[in-house]
Amino acid sequence: MRMKACKDQRVEFVAEGGYWALSFTAASGEDLTAAFVSSFNNCLFENNHGVELNEAGLASIFEKYFIGWASPEAAADDSMWEEADDILLQSPQSATPKDLTKAFEQAATSEEGIHSLALGALDNSFLVGDSGIQVFKNMRQGVHGTGVCVNFEAAYGSARKKKVLLMRAETNLLLMSQQNRGIHQLDIETGKVISEWKFEKDGVDISMSDITNDGKGAQLDPSGSTFLGLDKNRLCRWDMRDPYGVVQGLATANNAPPVLTWAQGHQFSRGTDFSCFATTGDGSLVAGSFDGQIRLYTKGGTLKKAMTAFPGLGAPVTHVDATYDGKWIVGTTDTYLIVISTLFTDKAGKTKTGFEGSMGNKMAAPRLLKLTPLHAHLAGSNNKFRNAQFSWVTEEGKQERHVVATVGKFSVIWNFQQVKDGSHECYHEQEGLKKCYCYKIVPRNESIVDSRFMNDNSAVSGSSEAPLVIATPMKVSSFSLSSKRGRKQASA
Repeated sequence: MRMKACKDQRVEFVAEGGYWALSFTAASGEDLTAAFVSSFNNCLFENNHGVELNEAGLASIFEKYFIGWASPEAAADDSMWEEADDILLQSPQSATPKDLTKAFEQAATSEEGIHSLALGALDNSFLVGDSGIQVFKNMRQGVHGTGVCVNFEAAYGSARKKKVLLMRAETNLLLMSQQNRGIHQLDIETGKVISEWKFEKDGVDISMSDITNDGKGAQLDPSGSTFLGLDKNRLCRWDMRDPYGVVQGLATANNAPPVLTWAQGHQFSRGTDFSCFATTGDGSLVAGSFDGQIRLYTKGGTLKKAMTAFPGLGAPVTHVDATYDGKWIVGTTDTYLIVISTLFTDKAGKTKTGFEGSMGNKMAAPRLLKLTPLHAHLAGSNNKFRNAQFSWVTEEGKQERHVVATVGKFSVIWNFQQVKDGSHECYHEQEGLKKCYCYKIVPRNESIVDSRFMNDNSAVSGSSEAPLVIATPMKVSSFSLSSKRGRKQASA
């Protein structure tokens, strides 16, 4: 159940497939509202963690370092959020998004529809279906169809592709099917599958549930040959180069697929329960888990031990992203997004990120991004958050300005400056973790496959952000986002 306390002695919630509002009498409404919200939060904590919400319960779940996560009033320091606010408020590009203008909308050419979106930072982006790939031209106003389609060969087109990854200056595309036992390497220029690879370690076939690039801009490297893999209890780096210098070719009926080289990584015996991961600009890694934990791994490390581990709030993390500089993390759960500052001050007084050093008890309380109960209801039956991401930056010194997520038929955009601003109106008179309900909604007529901002270099003059691309099963649309300074506005 999703619940929101309102200022007019009223609470709103979604339950049993409907939207409800509960008002309290004026005479004693304020006390009753506070009591209701407190009781609701206590019950929610107990349902999520199996213990009562008291000092002993908090200590058993979060340990002494993490009390501030569930009870931010007890957090030692929230200054890292405030320092970030000061920097952003001075930026001429931190305006509130006010207008979205549709630039392009085109129908999918494949009958089975779209199930994956691969945005490029160079010339092209790609829509992936069961039987092939549609090529779109990257333009200043968004993506525009070229009419070019790459059809998978019969041997490779029968299984739905689960994950796609651009590599080698975006001339190659890696496709991982739902079987998770290997990948196909597609040469985009020729439209041919040039190799089929198998996941294997110590002679034993293994599976991967997710793959990602070595860093935020790694897909632009023309010589890139490595990528990262994740499974429930594995983190690793795969290398497509043969360790003996033999060129790997396409598998035949009498020849098993070539094996990827396990270049680095660790197989955990238990306890990690990984669900998703992402990388920063320098290649540091953040991994989310089904138990809600979020772990940070240092660039160049062994991937055996996390430098910092943030405890879960009770919900599985289904997707995770990091800013280019690694200072901020956004995790996706079914009913909220969690935004984390990784900044802290070490014993020597130096500011670091949790990738660079263990944060210990220096963690600032996270902030939650949520839909109002009414919008959660209107989003449709499949109203779970998916794939929250920051705007896409691939250069040092640039800052991400928005967070975008998909929920049912809605693409939802948060202004990252507002999220960081501790004086933002959403946070007034709130108890517990700060929750931001101010966002921009882009509604579509069908459930959304994915929504992402194009690379930051695609932003046009007068716009605060690169175009937003939204893919549904049968259409792809591009929206230009302009900014006008003025009063902060709630969702539209």
